Amino acid sequence: MSEQINEQELVQYIAERSKAKPEAIRLVLKHENAFINNAHKGAKGEVDIDGDELVDYVVSRPDVKLDELTVETILELEMDYLMDKGLAGYAD
Repeated sequence: MSEQINEQELVQYIAERSKAKPEAIRLVLKHENAFINNAHKGAKGEVDIDGDELVDYVVSRPDVKLDELTVETILELEMDYLMDKGLAGYAD
């Protein structure tokens, strides 16, 4: 995660809206980070992530005990948070 992101604030934001436990949220974010770090980077260093592939990857991790919908919700809320802070956006 970037230094610009307050992880505690992010986890609290997601927890309040998803009712997921902070430990579960941190685990999902950890696996998401690993997935992104292993993704192919484009010419400008951008990473094109397929949301369904990301959710499938996180759900398939043996230490993740959440259902697909909960993982998807956590990831969507993370994106909402990042977009609110001006740190991320969707590619056209």
